[in-house]
Amino acid sequence: MSASNVLLLPGMMCDERLWAHQIAAIGVPTHVADTGKSDNFKEMAAQVLAEAPPKFAMAGLSMGGILAFEIWRQAPGRVTHLALLDTNPYPDAPEKKQVRFEEIAMAASGNLHRLAVESLKPKYLAKKNRDNENLLETILDMALQLGPEVFERQSLAVLNRRDSMPTLPTISCPTSVICGREDAICPVRFHQVMADQIADATLVIIDECGHLSSMEQPALVTQELLRLFAL
Repeated sequence: MSASNVLLLPGMMCDERLWAHQIAAIGVPTHVADTGKSDNFKEMAAQVLAEAPPKFAMAGLSMGGILAFEIWRQAPGRVTHLALLDTNPYPDAPEKKQVRFEEIAMAASGNLHRLAVESLKPKYLAKKNRDNENLLETILDMALQLGPEVFERQSLAVLNRRDSMPTLPTISCPTSVICGREDAICPVRFHQVMADQIADATLVIIDECGHLSSMEQPALVTQELLRLFAL
């Protein structure tokens, strides 16, 4: 069955530009969710579902993948296909929670630009992409346009997220689990576990690619989504 509608869930501090290549190629009605209005995934998922079509194929990257788990829990019958990109099924580690609170304070004090720049190259991008000025500029601009209040809400949602490991075996639609081989935030091993736990899952590991696979290797990600969605 081919997808008739596609719902795209951006990662933290990202907007529709995260999915620009995919949107141009998909060819069916596509909706990019607004993930900046709530500080918890349960409410965020309900907001997205209220605006989504009755049935849809869904792709979520990073925080968008975490949101996809909650959307599946709330409305599994509405999801026809699922792509999980560079994401994490586990709850936040205690030591990471403390870091997030420090980052929230840093952003609130006017240092979001510095925070984004300091984490961007070493954490988010594959080695070959770290000097791609167009890519860096777009990623930074997305974060700065969304601003510190969205950063705080999304950070709170991420640090308080539930464990999605028990959800994985319940996912029954055709699924692609996609990750960059050089993803330093959500490593390959997370995706191997997800693909093992989801019955109808295909694991796709992309070389020369970090955490933002839809932007770093857009053609390969688009190719896999078109295959999954039968478009």
